[in-house]
Amino acid sequence: MTNIFVTADKIEPTGRFIDARFDMTNVELGKALYEEEHVKGAVYWDLNTDLSDLAKGEGRHPLPDKEQLQALFEKHGLDLNDAIYVYDQGASPYATRAWWILNYAGFKHAYVVNGGYQALKDVGLPITTEVPTFPKTNLQLQWNDEILLKRQDIVNIVEGKTKATLLDARSAARYNGEFEPFDKLAGHIPTAQNYDWEQLREGSNLVITSSLLDKVSKDEDIVVYCGSGVTATPIYTVLKEAGYENVQIYMAGYSDWVNHHPVATSN
Repeated sequence: MTNIFVTADKIEPTGRFIDARFDMTNVELGKALYEEEHVKGAVYWDLNTDLSDLAKGEGRHPLPDKEQLQALFEKHGLDLNDAIYVYDQGASPYATRAWWILNYAGFKHAYVVNGGYQALKDVGLPITTEVPTFPKTNLQLQWNDEILLKRQDIVNIVEGKTKATLLDARSAARYNGEFEPFDKLAGHIPTAQNYDWEQLREGSNLVITSSLLDKVSKDEDIVVYCGSGVTATPIYTVLKEAGYENVQIYMAGYSDWVNHHPVATSN
């Protein structure tokens, strides 16, 4: 088992904190919550402005370039040896998106706080409105390029040139093609299986479920995707926590695929 998720009572008080609270239906809420109060020393990473580059054309939440991400890390004074604790409102996909990006960049001591902000507050960590500043760092990053797949990689899987299991993290209704609230066509990437990421939610925690472990095995190469690379990250992170080694993400997701290739439905 890998140690990615931590409970609030296991936090090292000298660690760094990243507040990743967000709400897809109210994109200003996360920043407002941070400004209202946050864990002392926490910096805020916004899904739209820090963890995505919305000016790019690869899906709805395109991953920023490496240079942009490195600038984000260095601006907030992160060091590769830091213990980094990422929290959101709990059982949400925003802390796991931030954690995945840190993992992609080679940070070895980054963790997702299960229970989210309230759990940290409940164990008595100092809470403040103060926005911290840190000396800028200069990082030599070793990127884990093998965990990030592009559209052509998915084409190769769909066409059988590469053997891997595609796992769609969206709801069954969206996967089946019954409706699509965001993208121009309803359905899923051909050959993909479905596992709704919300099945991993237990209260304010994300947990390893027997239904997920029954869905895919450790000897499979697994590629997780969702609509735009946000809700795929809880499944990715839980699989890694469960000891699955061969897991990758198509971060651009269905919102990228649907603009270039045919889709399938289960109707």
